[in-house]
Amino acid sequence: MLDRIPDAEEMTGLVGEALYDIWKKLNALIEEKYDMDCSWNKGGKAWKYEYKYRRGGKTLCAFYARENCVGFMIILGKGERLKFEADKAQYAKEVQRIYEETQTYHDGKWMMFELADTALFDDFMRLLHIKRKPNRK
Repeated sequence: MLDRIPDAEEMTGLVGEALYDIWKKLNALIEEKYDMDCSWNKGGKAWKYEYKYRRGGKTLCAFYARENCVGFMIILGKGERLKFEADKAQYAKEVQRIYEETQTYHDGKWMMFELADTALFDDFMRLLHIKRKPNRK
């Protein structure tokens, strides 16, 4: 956990106005569909901040922030990978590329997307749906 949660001004200063706007738009999409517990954490060695969506001890996804960069991570476990692979051709080439290039660990594929625009948002929402059905109408 963090001592203090970064505010909009700090986040804008860290990642830039355009990337913070993308961050907020994707968060809004997720919050529209999912009622989750959210937590701010230190981002480890590579990132300054982590903002994680969890419920019932399971992580849905996480956002990461560092200077001029925003990351979005989805971890697909074995069953989730099978569902994705069955429908892989329906996803954007970039999503397919990240999937193929991501190392598979014992607990799944930790797919990290560096956000630059909103182009992949529909695919991200489909990936989240594989992990967990939306629990908001």
